[in-house]
Amino acid sequence: MSGIQEELSASQIEESVRIANRREHPGKLRFFATLNLGIFLTSLGVELFKSPNHFALGGTSGMSIILATLFPGLPVSAFMWVINTILVVLGLVSLDRKTMGWTVYTSFALSAYISLLELLLPMPHPLTDDTLLELIFAVLLPAVGSAIVFNIGASTGGTDILAMILKKHTSLEIGKALMVVDSLIVAAAAVIYGPRTGLYCVLGLLAKAFFVDVFIESINTLKVCTVISRNPDEVLRFIVTVLHRTATVRKEWGGFSGREERVLVTVLSRREAAKLRNQLRRSDPSAFITIVNSSEIIGRGFRGV
Repeated sequence: MSGIQEELSASQIEESVRIANRREHPGKLRFFATLNLGIFLTSLGVELFKSPNHFALGGTSGMSIILATLFPGLPVSAFMWVINTILVVLGLVSLDRKTMGWTVYTSFALSAYISLLELLLPMPHPLTDDTLLELIFAVLLPAVGSAIVFNIGASTGGTDILAMILKKHTSLEIGKALMVVDSLIVAAAAVIYGPRTGLYCVLGLLAKAFFVDVFIESINTLKVCTVISRNPDEVLRFIVTVLHRTATVRKEWGGFSGREERVLVTVLSRREAAKLRNQLRRSDPSAFITIVNSSEIIGRGFRGV
């Protein structure tokens, strides 16, 4: 290991460290753009699929869909503004500012995007006649949006605030508190819209939690690569100078050959793992490499603790 460190210039090491820090701490503009992308996808799901089908799958959007039915003179977005404003005020009174974080912005941004979409893409009727297809997209779009938002450490606001308040003043965990609130909204939908729509809402509520977890894992999936090569220094140099990653080097004994080998372990993205594999194919076709998926990597160059 010391040999390759001596060969690397100070500028190469500095460049790799700089890129690692940038991965761990993305810029404010990138964070803001990612946050708004997630909120916009969520609002698309509400306006295009949830609202016209009366899919009250929980959350402030579910409450607003029910209220818009009970008070037909007002759109869903109007109730989103009212409910989110009330929840934000309650949150600011009951919780500290640090706990609220970006929740204030996301609550109002979601209301604003839905208001905009109601003007640009009014949906008085469902997009198709296939209710199951509509439900799939009513679940998938907000699930992807929520996963993007959760992945950067924010939330979509709304009933998340209510859940945090319940957690503070009761023994309920946030996940259970959210399930209680969402279940009550789905039950109200079943009473108002009938058992058919109610059952679709139950199915959608169960699927929503599953798909959010799936998408978060997919976003965070990285490759843990273990490499045994005849040219470990060359492989390490490629990892550090080209991929701008680092690696752990350890000495092992080959069970078949009985020789001492240097084993490199590194964590890469999908694209970086493909580049490493192509490099090994060119430089050392006899190299041995194992690649394992991991959805939770914490440390420098990845997610903070």
